[in-house]
Amino acid sequence: MAATAPGEYFSVGSNVSCLTCLGQQLQGEVVAFDYQSKMLILKCAPSSGKPNLSDIVLINLACVSEVDIINDRSETPPPLASLNINKLSIRARTEKEDKLSLAYAVSAGVSVDGQQLFQTIHKTIKDCKWQERNIIVMDDVVISPPYQAENCKGKEGSALSHVRKIVEKHFKDAESQKSVQHSPAQPAHKDSALTS
Repeated sequence: MAATAPGEYFSVGSNVSCLTCLGQQLQGEVVAFDYQSKMLILKCAPSSGKPNLSDIVLINLACVSEVDIINDRSETPPPLASLNINKLSIRARTEKEDKLSLAYAVSAGVSVDGQQLFQTIHKTIKDCKWQERNIIVMDDVVISPPYQAENCKGKEGSALSHVRKIVEKHFKDAESQKSVQHSPAQPAHKDSALTS
């Protein structure tokens, strides 16, 4: 098997072909290789057939019976793209806040309907939070259990109207989804009676 002797490695950008112990043939471009763990990561042709995508495959070389280097890349690979650390930090903080908010709702005993409604509102209006079991939207609208449109309270205006519409649509969509899931397929009946 290739790449097991000390000092052997796969160059990033090389094209290799592997035969797994299950008889699966994999071919692609080397994205990364870790000698110590004998893990090879390949970028392969997309299984979806979409040309702008690629499959990323992790291969444990301990489970490979044959490796062939099709095209070895000798030049230095291009530098890695720079990361926007500030953007990543903001995204991580936002995700953490969302998860903590959901955990708070569960620990406060909020119903599943309330949790789902909160997530629906949060998709369009980021300024929403929990206050005990109430949903507070833009510090103007309070939605209390059982979280229906008539449970939306606040100063009359566009904010309250908009939130009520979101709540109504959320429950209307949930009802239509439930009815689709629970309605059994109706067999088609044909009348065999003939009229004269």
